[in-house]
Amino acid sequence: MNVLDLARPELLRLQAYSSARMEAGSDGIVLNANESPWPHDEAAPLHRYPSPQPARLRERLAALYGVDASRLLIGRGSDEMIDLLVRAFCRAGRDAILVQPPTFGMYAVCAAVQGAAVRAIPLVREQGFAIDAPAVLAACATGVKLVFVCAPNNPTGAPVAPETVLALTDALRGRALVVVDEAYVEFADGASLADQAGVRDNLVVLRTLSKAHALAGARIGCLIAAGAIVALLRKIMPPYPLPAPCVTAALAALTPAALLRTGERVAGVCAQRQWLRRELVDLPGVREVLASQGNFLTVRFEDAGARLRQLLAAGIIVRDVRRHPGLEDALRITIGSPAEVQAVRAALAQPLEDVA
Repeated sequence: MNVLDLARPELLRLQAYSSARMEAGSDGIVLNANESPWPHDEAAPLHRYPSPQPARLRERLAALYGVDASRLLIGRGSDEMIDLLVRAFCRAGRDAILVQPPTFGMYAVCAAVQGAAVRAIPLVREQGFAIDAPAVLAACATGVKLVFVCAPNNPTGAPVAPETVLALTDALRGRALVVVDEAYVEFADGASLADQAGVRDNLVVLRTLSKAHALAGARIGCLIAAGAIVALLRKIMPPYPLPAPCVTAALAALTPAALLRTGERVAGVCAQRQWLRRELVDLPGVREVLASQGNFLTVRFEDAGARLRQLLAAGIIVRDVRRHPGLEDALRITIGSPAEVQAVRAALAQPLEDVA
């Protein structure tokens, strides 16, 4: 079965928009895109449309992730890739996605916008938030086009066994795509599945420069998948998805010197994560500090609401994740700078009665 048999058939017939920059380069006298001939700033000219998929950035990301550039699509963060996948593969009122709560909320939001159903198979809390593979397969018997796996998981930080993901992928071949969101994989002990995306034609991997590479404000992420999926998604992307300054920032973050610095910073975040976990686990009022493979810790409290107010009183903003099933008493704390991590520990060490 061709993996595109899972896609919306009307999109396969769609004649994609062809932008001026797709049809021709930017050398010579460029008069095909209705641009201004005068830059606002000669030092940072922005009067020309950027390349839809900049070749240098695509090649650097492909080298970073160890994949062929033809299997890589760059967009405005992983969020855009999630939205494109749902729009390309889910027919409104007919198809569904499968999520595994507690998990990243954008999967369900994108499905709701598209009019697709959301089936939920909770992670197994008693097994460290592990995938319930038999239940996932049973739920995918009919109608499910996309199975989302957040690895490591957000908001728990739990790792995901790669052998489980690959077994699911193989079992669902011809029935559904398995989409592995690896936003936090640089902070994890395990390896990425990027090299398997496209080799297994129904496996898709999402990566981002927002976390480990400190480019959240630039909104650069990518999808790694079979070339046919990349080509389909390009048909429904906006013609110029990547602002030129963001591309410049991404290229600067992917030089050898910058990557070395990133590696050192990631190691520092992981060390701070382990230190804070050790410090918090025995504090009064802390029920559990979940083991994390991300750049954050999720902490269960006896009174999470009071602890949230305590942190806010200290000027510290954390994420309230109590709406997630299995985390009704929890807050998620991003690992900041060493000084910020020390401030979190100091605030939570204060008795609640001492907080105004």
